[in-house]
Amino acid sequence: MSHQTGIQAGNDVKDVFANARSGDDYRLVKIVIEDEQLTFGTSRKASKSWDSEYDPLVLPLLEDDVPCYILYRLDSQNNQGYEWIFLAWSPDRASVRHKMLYAATRATVKKEFGGGHIKEEIFGTAKEDLSLCGYRKYLTSQAAPLPLTAAEEELRQIKLNSVQTDISVDTKQQTLQGVAFPVHQDGMAALEKFRDKKINYIQLKIDFEEELIRLCSTEPTEIRDLPSRVPKDTARYHFFLYKHSHEGDYLESTVFLYSMPGYKCSIKERMLYSSCKNPLVDMVENNLKMEIEKKLEIESGEELTADFLYEEVHPKQHAHKQAFAKPKGPAGKRGIRRITRPPGDGEEDD
Repeated sequence: MSHQTGIQAGNDVKDVFANARSGDDYRLVKIVIEDEQLTFGTSRKASKSWDSEYDPLVLPLLEDDVPCYILYRLDSQNNQGYEWIFLAWSPDRASVRHKMLYAATRATVKKEFGGGHIKEEIFGTAKEDLSLCGYRKYLTSQAAPLPLTAAEEELRQIKLNSVQTDISVDTKQQTLQGVAFPVHQDGMAALEKFRDKKINYIQLKIDFEEELIRLCSTEPTEIRDLPSRVPKDTARYHFFLYKHSHEGDYLESTVFLYSMPGYKCSIKERMLYSSCKNPLVDMVENNLKMEIEKKLEIESGEELTADFLYEEVHPKQHAHKQAFAKPKGPAGKRGIRRITRPPGDGEEDD
């Protein structure tokens, strides 16, 4: 999808944001995009506790076919002032262009308002997602550990058994966190920079001893550099901002690459990288709100050519139909009559 829209906040938005951050009058601020600019939509004053007036203030402002941004103030505070919820509304009935435009401008709104004031960020396509009940369900889901699939649970038991067999008088008791290894703070910071388009490439690796996903590299990378970024003897996770044009539009697509150089890696490495992949992607998409256009698994960096990436991100549609096209008959001739009965049944030819 398209990114780096160039849309900026108008003076009205900047003034409202400044007043909202510095005081306690505002309960809600709605922002829309009009004439290629972030524009102040409406606001509401605080009169009751945040939860008692949440639904009455928020839900009527959610239009069925037009996206918007809503900043809603809580009653709690941090060292920068009141804490806010950032609601990104993108209804299913909105046009594709509007959905893309609002998604690509979301980071700009947060930057203008000040990320330190935003406690939670919620994305919704239905009103239930952004209701008070939806917000509380979101908080519950964030606090709960990621559920393990049957395969992941089996792997957890295998790894637990292998850990226990290594324990001796000279070793320390190890605590297994499961296969959804957390991302180290350096990696999280890099992912946030990548999401905000401050860097265009990230490489992550699994630290088996610490049971963490760690940052390897954020080196600026173009398509021609990608093959050299992929190790030939160990697995890695990569996030790449693929800048290209498609049907006349300039696009910036986030591509997730899982590189696994076949059986050059140990069984343990292959199993853990494979099992940690989906929880990592889910965290990036759900917690960081990063939209991944394409997820690819490769064995070698040599696969990463410009043509390969383009065809994966924009696969050809109905390319096979030509092969099954009905052949044309001879020009100007009707052709012989088709036989519908076996010969000898008494049917005469014309």
